[in-house]
Amino acid sequence: MNRTNNLQLLANEEFDLCIIGAGASGAGVALDAASRGLKVALIDKNDFCAETSSRSTKLIHGGVRYLEQAFKKLDLAQLKQVKHGLHERRTLLKNAPHLAKPLALITPVFSWWEGLYYFIGLKMYNHFARHDGLPKPAWLSKRNTLERIPGIAANIHSSVLYYDGTFNDSRFCLAMVQKAGEYGTAMANYVELVDFNKNEKGKIVSARCTDLFGHTEFEIKAKQFLNCTGPYADHVRLMAEQSEELRMRPAKGVHISFSTEFVKSQDALLIPETKDGRVVFVKPLKNEVIAGTTDTAYHNLEEEPVLEEEEVEYLLETLEPFLQEIPKKTEIKAGFAGIRPLLAPKRANRKETKSLLRDHEVEYLERAGLLSLLGGKWTTYRVMAQDAVDRVCELLGKQETCQTADILLYGGDNLKGAEIEVNLLGEEWGISEDTRAHLVETYGGMAPQVLKLCAEKEEWKTKILGEYPYLMGEVVYAIRFEMVMKFRDFLSRRVRLEILNWERAEKAMERIAPIFQKELNWTEEERLEAQTEYKALLEHFINSAHIVENKNEIA
Repeated sequence: MNRTNNLQLLANEEFDLCIIGAGASGAGVALDAASRGLKVALIDKNDFCAETSSRSTKLIHGGVRYLEQAFKKLDLAQLKQVKHGLHERRTLLKNAPHLAKPLALITPVFSWWEGLYYFIGLKMYNHFARHDGLPKPAWLSKRNTLERIPGIAANIHSSVLYYDGTFNDSRFCLAMVQKAGEYGTAMANYVELVDFNKNEKGKIVSARCTDLFGHTEFEIKAKQFLNCTGPYADHVRLMAEQSEELRMRPAKGVHISFSTEFVKSQDALLIPETKDGRVVFVKPLKNEVIAGTTDTAYHNLEEEPVLEEEEVEYLLETLEPFLQEIPKKTEIKAGFAGIRPLLAPKRANRKETKSLLRDHEVEYLERAGLLSLLGGKWTTYRVMAQDAVDRVCELLGKQETCQTADILLYGGDNLKGAEIEVNLLGEEWGISEDTRAHLVETYGGMAPQVLKLCAEKEEWKTKILGEYPYLMGEVVYAIRFEMVMKFRDFLSRRVRLEILNWERAEKAMERIAPIFQKELNWTEEERLEAQTEYKALLEHFINSAHIVENKNEIA
């Protein structure tokens, strides 16, 4: 993934399809289209997977809440969505086995009747999964529950155990981008769409873009343009056709991160109902635990959403009946906020965002010729991409069919061999056990190559921070081969330290700054500017969440 070479391709070639937005849907479309033989361009004004797609609950699921609502409201559309999600769950677990794995979730209940209700519901959920190999739900005794999740409330009656999937969302998206690259896709991050150029009939013929690092403007020529910008889709739609009505109903969801001291388990916890009718998940993530999410309307798309004080309080209040002890606000280590791309039907009465179905639509603006992939959710990204590329092929007069159900993502092959090699080399080179496991889980079949690069210099074999498994050499690898341009690209998305612990992310940034400076040929002034910018961002997060005793402590 050489950014300079890719920029040259984007500026000088003509493509069948140009995709705007490189989150889950854009990356999924790129892989689908390229694997069908289309010549594809992929751009994003931020890093790959920088927005909504990297701020999920990290679950691959059909949607327990959707199933409950489907039966309560006799809503076949919600039931259909659950079935789609469960079918795709199996595919995601198969296509990236290093990044996606089964996860046990425990739903605590406080009465026999409540236990029966959730056990029947989750048995039905498992039934719709149609024998995908995950263990069946089980009704656990109070004793078994306390053994599996030390720290859960002592006054529970019992719990219901079921299985879904968990995954590394940002790296899963990156693996799709990398695999699309193997099929010939030209891609670049930090390329912003400025405007469309149209012919005399008003049809889009090219996109005017700016390289946000080189500060140069260029055109991308393509036969078809596809808008995959999630909650920001209306901006691109209106750029193509000013008279179009708004379709997106953005909704904000947040998560908090805290110590495993409060939930000592590798199982996740499902809180089945909150005071506003949602569900909240509590799940382990690396060295910490994350809990979320919320659902509130969000209107200021010009600003990055952040975790706010009242949202921290809401999540802690939600956790309180289910845990023996909850963290204090000052014990929250980090958090993250994302925007769901909820889709409203045209000219429909607006509803509460939590009741809008997270289904998808492929919209075609006929005069401008712009396709937009609207709505949807992470688990069904592949079906969304298939529908979008089917429409692209129809418009281009091509007959190729979707191949992605059987395509292993980048790093998804030779896992056993990679694990053996990493353990052998790691033991010889003094690499800790947790780091070896991290390398295989993160890079899959590419882990030996990453480790060999780390071994080129003694400094690169050392951990960035002692309590986390990440190596200094991973920074080098990410810059050279994963198009990392900023501290945040690495700390938030290549590894996930930023969403786990803001204080330690700042310390890590200071440690890795010299590597960034050398690998990206920064001047001393550019290094200091980048450090100041990232530190200010972290301080902004801390102040917004108000997780220190006195806001003036972070200024």
